[in-house]
Amino acid sequence: MSHTINFRSGLFAGVAGLAAALVLPAAAQAQDTAAQDKVASPSAPAAVQADDASGLPDIVVTAERRTQSLQDVPISATVLNAADISRKGVTNVADLQQIAPSVAINTFNRSTFINIRGVGIAQSAPTSNPGVAFYVDGVLIPHEQFIGQSFYDLAGIEVLRGPQGTLTGQNSTGGAVYVRTQDPEFDRVSGYVDGTYGSYNAFKIVGALNVPISDEAAIRVAATHDQRDSFTDNIGPSASTPGNSDLYAGRFSLAVRSPDDVLRASLHVDYFDSHSDNNAVKRRGDTVSTNPFVIEEDARSFQNSHGGKLSGEAKIKILDGVDLRTVVGYQNLHEIDQTDGDRTATALPRPPAGNVGRVSLVSTDIDTFISEVNLLSTGKGSFNWVVGGFYLDETVNVLSQRDNNHTTDFVSSTSTFKTSANNITKSVFGQVNWFVASPFEIVAGLRYSDDTQIYNRIIPAGPAPVGVSLVGTQHSTKVTGKIGLNFHFGHDLLYVTASQGYKAGGVNLTLGTPNFGPETNRVYEAGFKTQFLDNHLRVNGDVFYSNYSDIQLSSLLGGLPITQNAAAGKSYGGEIEVTGQFGGLSFNGGAGYLHARFDGSTCITDTNSAGTDPGCTTNLRLVPDGRVLPFSPEWTINAGVQYEVPLGGHGMSLTPRMQWSHLSQQVATPFPSVNTIVPGHDVFDARLTFQISEKYKLEGFVQNFTDARYIASQIQNSSSADGGSIYGAPRTWGIRAVAKF
Repeated sequence: MSHTINFRSGLFAGVAGLAAALVLPAAAQAQDTAAQDKVASPSAPAAVQADDASGLPDIVVTAERRTQSLQDVPISATVLNAADISRKGVTNVADLQQIAPSVAINTFNRSTFINIRGVGIAQSAPTSNPGVAFYVDGVLIPHEQFIGQSFYDLAGIEVLRGPQGTLTGQNSTGGAVYVRTQDPEFDRVSGYVDGTYGSYNAFKIVGALNVPISDEAAIRVAATHDQRDSFTDNIGPSASTPGNSDLYAGRFSLAVRSPDDVLRASLHVDYFDSHSDNNAVKRRGDTVSTNPFVIEEDARSFQNSHGGKLSGEAKIKILDGVDLRTVVGYQNLHEIDQTDGDRTATALPRPPAGNVGRVSLVSTDIDTFISEVNLLSTGKGSFNWVVGGFYLDETVNVLSQRDNNHTTDFVSSTSTFKTSANNITKSVFGQVNWFVASPFEIVAGLRYSDDTQIYNRIIPAGPAPVGVSLVGTQHSTKVTGKIGLNFHFGHDLLYVTASQGYKAGGVNLTLGTPNFGPETNRVYEAGFKTQFLDNHLRVNGDVFYSNYSDIQLSSLLGGLPITQNAAAGKSYGGEIEVTGQFGGLSFNGGAGYLHARFDGSTCITDTNSAGTDPGCTTNLRLVPDGRVLPFSPEWTINAGVQYEVPLGGHGMSLTPRMQWSHLSQQVATPFPSVNTIVPGHDVFDARLTFQISEKYKLEGFVQNFTDARYIASQIQNSSSADGGSIYGAPRTWGIRAVAKF
C-alpha cells in the first residue's frame, strides 16, 4: 500500500509542479465572470451572464437540467459566482452557512454534516445516506469525505433549500448543493496564480492554466496546496498537534465540441492527498485548562486520505429541439485515521479492566460508480420536459479497531469490527413545465426510487446471536415528486409548490438490531422573486411548511452506533435574500427563520445516557412532543457591504468590505444538554482589496475580528473515542495576492 501511496503522491506532485511551472512565470488570476461561463458545461449548476451596465447581472442555473434564470426558477436558492466566492471568503464547505440562510454545517473527523431547514444528516455511517445531495461538476458525491477536496478553481456554488425529490441524484429530503469547477475555454491561453499567507502559518496557493488545443478542444490544469497549523495547543506528550492540516489536490479538465455544436462534452480527473493530525476536540470537563484552544493528549493522532474522482458529461442534439445528456462518474478513496480515544494524557490502559485509556484506528475504502441519462426538450415553446434515469453502485469497506492496552499508539486490537456495505440505487424520473396560458405555468414531476443495501458484518461487533446472519439487507422504494404553479410578470415571479423527498433505509451494525426504514419530507412552499430600481435591487423570499416523517436519528447503544426511525417532525419558516448594486456600492443580506419541532413523542436511545425513561423500554429515553429538532437553528442571518473607490485610470481601485453572520443556538441530538447544545454565535469579517490593474490585485483580511469564542460542533461519544467540543476559528488574518495572464 505504501508504494501505491508514494506513486500517487508522486504523480500528483508532477502534475501540480507542471501547472505551477507554466503558470507562475505568467502571474495569473481567474478570468472575469463572463469569460468563466462562456463555455459552461451542460450541467453547470450556477453561472452568471455578462454584466449589464444597467444593474445586477442575471444569474442562471441548471438545477432543473436546463439553463434558466434564477429569477424564473421556483426554488429557494442561494447562488454564488466566482466573484462572490472570492469576496465573501468562501474557502471551504463550512463557510456556506455564513452566507446561505437556513443552512447548518458541522464538520469533524471524517464527516461533514450539511443540514438545510433542520433536515440532512447528523451522523456518518457506511449504511446512511445524506439528506442533502452534494454535486461536483454534475456528479453526485454521496460521501462527505470527497466534499472538502474540491474547493479550489471554482466557477459557482448553488445551495437549494427544500426536498429535491424529482431531478436530483439519489433523492434528498433536505436540499442540494451544486459546485461547479472552472471549465476549459476554447478561445485563449490564460491562467492565474492565487496565493494566501496568514496567521497560524496558513499558506494556500492555487494555480490554473487554460490551453485551447483547437477550436473544438481545450484543456485546463488546476492545482492547490493548502496547509495550516492548528488553532489548538496540545500540551500533552503526543508528537502530534490535532488541527494541523496539509492538502495537495490537482485537477485535469478537457472540453470538446463539434464544429456544428451538436456535441459538447467535458471530462474532469481529480486527485487529492490529504494529511492532518486529526481534529482538535476539547474534552468536556477538562480540568487541565479551561482555554478552549488547549488540549492534553498522549496518543499520536492523524487522519490521512488519498483518492480521486473521474467524471464525464456529454450533451448531444439528437433531434430538433431534443437533447440527450449523459453523465458518468467514478470515485475512489482510501482513508485511515487514529485518535486518542480517551482525549487525555493521564488515562491509564488496561489492566485492570476498569481503565479507560485507549487508541482507536479506523480504515475506510470507498468505490462508487454513478451514471445518469436524460432526454430533454430545448425549445422555447410553452411545453418543456425532461425524463431520465439514475444508477449508483458502490462498496464501502470499514475496519474499526480499538487498542485498550496502549495509550500512545495503536499496537494491537482489543476490539475489532469489519464491515462491507454494497449500496445500489436505481431511479427513473421526469418533469414537465407547461405555460397553460401566459403568465401561468404549471410544473409537475415524479420520481421512482429503488434502493438496496447489502451490509456484511464480516467481523461483528460482539458475539453473533444464534441464528442471526452476518449479512443484512434493506430494500426501500418510494415515489416522490413535485407540483407547482408559477405566475410570471415581467422579470418577477410568484410561485406555490408542493414537493416530497425521500432518504433510503439501511442496516445497523449491531447484529439482531432491526433495520431502519426510509424517511420522507413533504414541503409546501410559496415564494416570490422580484427586481426593483431598474434591476439594481433584487429581493427573493419564501415561506414554507414541512411535514417530516420517520426521521432517521443516529446514536449509540451499548457503545455501538445505531440508527432508528424517530417520530415525525413539523416545521415552518421562511427565507429572504436581498442583493443591491448602485455604482461602487454593493450589498447583500439574507435571513432564515425556522420553527422545527418533533410532532408526537417517541422513545429512542441517547448517546449520553443509558437510562430508561418511564413509558419507554430498556435503555430508551423519551423525546417529548414539541422538542426542537436537531440542527435546527431558529435564526440564520448574514449581511455584507462593500464600496469600490476608483483610484485613477487603468482599472485601479480600493474596495473595503465588511460582513457578518449570525447562527442561533442548535442541538446535536434530541436531548438538550451541555454535551449537545451548540450555542448561537456571531462572526464579523473584514476585507480590503487593492485592484492594481486588470491583471493584479492584493487583499488583506481579518476573519472573526472580534475574536469570538464559540463552539462550532458538539462531538458525541462514539464506539472509538469520547466526545467533546470543536471550537470555531479564533481571530485570524491573512494577505492574498492574485495575478493573471
